[in-house]
Amino acid sequence: MVIAVVLIIDRQLHSNITEQTRHDLAGEARLISLQWQAAINPDSLADAAGVATGHRITLIDSTGHVVGDSEFDGPALQALENHSTRPEVIVARDSGMGSTLRMSPSTGEERLYVAVRAPRGVARVSVTTRVVEDLFDRARNGVLTAGVISFFLAALLAALFSRSISRPITDLRDVARSLAAGERRRHPPLAAPGEVGDLADAIYRMSEQLELRLSALGAEQAVQSALVETMNEGVVAISAAQEVLRINDTGRRLLSIDRRVPFGLEFLPRDSDLRGAIHLALKGTATQHEEITLGDTTLSLTARPLAHGGAVLALFDLTPIRKLEAVRRDFVANVSHELRTPLTIVGGFAETLQDPDIPADKRSDFARTILSNTQRMQRIVDELLDLSRIETGNWQPLPQPVRVADLAREVFERLGGTAKSKRVLLQTDIQSDAEVIYADRTALEQILVNLVENSLRHTGDRGRITIEAARQRRGVELVVRDSGSGIPPEHLPRIFERFYRADSGRSREAGGTGLGLAIVKHLVEAHGGTVSAESIVGTGTTIRVIFPDSVSANQS
Repeated sequence: MVIAVVLIIDRQLHSNITEQTRHDLAGEARLISLQWQAAINPDSLADAAGVATGHRITLIDSTGHVVGDSEFDGPALQALENHSTRPEVIVARDSGMGSTLRMSPSTGEERLYVAVRAPRGVARVSVTTRVVEDLFDRARNGVLTAGVISFFLAALLAALFSRSISRPITDLRDVARSLAAGERRRHPPLAAPGEVGDLADAIYRMSEQLELRLSALGAEQAVQSALVETMNEGVVAISAAQEVLRINDTGRRLLSIDRRVPFGLEFLPRDSDLRGAIHLALKGTATQHEEITLGDTTLSLTARPLAHGGAVLALFDLTPIRKLEAVRRDFVANVSHELRTPLTIVGGFAETLQDPDIPADKRSDFARTILSNTQRMQRIVDELLDLSRIETGNWQPLPQPVRVADLAREVFERLGGTAKSKRVLLQTDIQSDAEVIYADRTALEQILVNLVENSLRHTGDRGRITIEAARQRRGVELVVRDSGSGIPPEHLPRIFERFYRADSGRSREAGGTGLGLAIVKHLVEAHGGTVSAESIVGTGTTIRVIFPDSVSANQS
């Protein structure tokens, strides 16, 4: 009401104040025109009147020249332009009084001018529009103040009056809001007259039933949530509005999603097969066990529509299965490839030995070849059994203090014949703080034998193989360094894989099985350590093995 009143009277109030100001200025101008006599200096009269009224007083003679002005004196007064063309002056000469609202060329302010005809010319009084606006603002503020006071008084009276009438209904409203917000323990007061009391009783009974049903629903939902979250499958529920309403932890991991639900479908992976299955399910068509690939992950996707719109997706991670299948295929292919050559040799020479005309010296050579290839096959089988035992956890290391120098000497004695035939120098470089390694002695010996044998295969005449040991922050670092042919950079990441060879032809000729470095890797990791390789083609290869200290080894 206050706003409406202000808007209604605002224009009228401004008009009235402006008109009243114009009327007051006209009265002042008439009074000054009566005092403007021939014996009185007009500029002095204008100055005195300006001081008395606080307004600008201008006296203009019949020719339009300004002969007196309360704001200009001396040369400034003489410099004022002729005022005979001023609109208020023209109207005052014609009708006795004229007024206008315009910008003053002399002062540069917007002013309200009121001029009246005088016996000696025209007397004009003016004020800035700021004065008029100040009057209007004070009047409007008075109206607003009165309206606001009236509003608060009316509101106070209305509140006091309605409090006694609406209290029961307000209580019921608050109880209903609490029930809607999930606060089920709040019950409405039953002491209320008439229909309000009946409504309170109905809400009380409804709150009891709601509490029972919500408790049952919460328990059921908790069971369902636990079942969904413990599933190995990813579950994604999508609404008809194409928003993801629910996704379990497995689904988040498989789809790489970390946003809070609900979120739009645009945040799901942009895979055409996934989007196509979602699109079909939202249109009511189910898809069955479709295999899709997201990055390095292979998923089995099933999408089904929901009865009331929306869809649900089930995602199963096939990556481990596909990796195991690939490993199995590679293993069968590698083992078959490795065994085929010695089996072919054994079979061929055995068939040749059946010929009775073969000389005795040839028979001896053939027998040695058969024995060599049989031993090669036996070694492949033994190393495969070792790998299987380590990988399945049937073998556990028994760490104990082992002196590196003693073990290195035993390994050199064992392989000394081969090294001597190739004129390869075997040496050690063991630091004083790394003389003892805490590891399984048998496993450590097998590690050194495999590494030194591997180095001997790839180190030419007058080469050098060094076993080094040094203390590192994590434990003792054991290094086998050779001056052999080296390994190309593209092969380094894969040399610890089973049957992988950087130079397969040369390795087979030297008697390698392709399993030695794989066994080294598994034995080191069984101790909680790490193994890495560095190599420069034509310079040599360095294998670094880090064995953790005794505490870490025990923990592993």
